Amino acid sequence: MSEPRPYVERVGPYRFLRLMAIGVRTHVLYMSRSPLQLGEAVVTPVVFATLAFYLFRAGGQGDQLLQASVGAGLMGTWSSVLSGSGAAVQNQRWLGTMETLVAAPTPLVLTLLPITVSTALVGSYSMAATLLWGVVLFGVPLTFADPLIFVVALLVCLLALGVVGLLLASTFVFLRNANALANSLTYPIAMLSGMLVPISVLPEWTRPISWVLPTEWGTRAVTTAAGGGEVILPMVMAAVLGAVYVILALLALAHVQDRARRAATLSLV
Repeated sequence: MSEPRPYVERVGPYRFLRLMAIGVRTHVLYMSRSPLQLGEAVVTPVVFATLAFYLFRAGGQGDQLLQASVGAGLMGTWSSVLSGSGAAVQNQRWLGTMETLVAAPTPLVLTLLPITVSTALVGSYSMAATLLWGVVLFGVPLTFADPLIFVVALLVCLLALGVVGLLLASTFVFLRNANALANSLTYPIAMLSGMLVPISVLPEWTRPISWVLPTEWGTRAVTTAAGGGEVILPMVMAAVLGAVYVILALLALAHVQDRARRAATLSLV
């Protein structure tokens, strides 16, 4: 006789949008009350932008300061997404609500997805901050090849960052030190995504890893939209790989929920 499956709430389109809206609003307000996350959101983009500007100038690439500003903005956004996702899961453990969230009928993905989306929205400040920083202090001209395409590519890139954060957040559920893993993954994924350093200068064996990251294609779409070049293919690849990562996150979260409910050891992990 098979074991009864736990009840999982079926979520329609209206219910999904409502959960997303409430979840994003809640986590944005929560992050706005955190001095650590606010400080990171304000300071990190400026530091990345300053380093990028001086490195590009020292390397004789002063004509590419706009791309450096965009890359630094994406770096700050990715740092916010990853650290925010790890911190959110860790906070649920500290507050003693992680077990309740996993046991609730609402799918766990609808609890974690608003977290990653809200961190991406908060992290989008990084792009505005680095562009403004570059204009005011370094005289970077905001001469986008196509401003409208740039905005569309940026939205696609933010979604790509969010879905990668969602997949990683699904593994954070079983980790007591989620922040430690998040911090260790920030720079490797940023490097492999070509946010500040082109992937062409990385070792040859790293190329296949970059090609399966939606963040790499999203970054390529944003940087080419700023400087001119093929944008449609990178955006399509970012969207397709993003959908694959969502499916992987759903499978991972289903395994997490099933294991946590059967073993009842989530609080001991």
